[in-house]
Amino acid sequence: MFVGHYGVSFVASRADRKLPLWLTFLSVQWVDVMWAIFVLLGIEKARIVPGITAANPLDLYFMPYTHSLTAALGWSLLATLVFAWLARPAGQWKSAWVLGASVFSHWVLDFIVHRPDLPLYDDSVKVGLGLWNHPAPAFLLEAAIFLGGFALYWRCVPGTTRRIVFALFGAFLLLVHVAMFFGPPPESTRQAAFMALISYAAFAWGAYRIAGDRSGGAPAAGAAAPAGTEAPGPA
Repeated sequence: MFVGHYGVSFVASRADRKLPLWLTFLSVQWVDVMWAIFVLLGIEKARIVPGITAANPLDLYFMPYTHSLTAALGWSLLATLVFAWLARPAGQWKSAWVLGASVFSHWVLDFIVHRPDLPLYDDSVKVGLGLWNHPAPAFLLEAAIFLGGFALYWRCVPGTTRRIVFALFGAFLLLVHVAMFFGPPPESTRQAAFMALISYAAFAWGAYRIAGDRSGGAPAAGAAAPAGTEAPGPA
């Protein structure tokens, strides 16, 4: 799953205004960020096998440090503790737990679409419901999760101009979603990992430019943006 993860980021940032959107954009993809780094370092393994699922050609045959259930829980707990530590002395434990839950949401959504390649622990007892073998339902489910979160956040974006820019940003993400589903497969796993890192960084940067870096993410519904705090549009 790709763009569907960002649906969770919109919900998390809207639910807790101390979590800026760029941060939740990174948190929901953190498991894949680390996967890409580990693949480039040779720590985790994958290969291109066209047809292994109807929607995704990657055979993710060894990824115990990022996509096992225990690893996902570990990354989530780490994110919670790091955020709480950085937020000292206030602690902000509610925000920390929301951030940690957004990290773990990646595994939950992956469980729906992956074939049984997600280990429960180490590299053992692999699970996955395999929705990627049914491209139309997988595509629609992911788009629905994204659009649901996007609509919740978009309603609270102040100003017509910012709403238009934000809508264009969402449309661009959906186009990327279409390209990933129906475009050609990557030439290698290293290319896939490298492009994933670039994409996650670029989309988080886009969220920062559009939604800003101030605490609070989206302003409350009906609230006017404070003077001088309008976030700049994309450069």
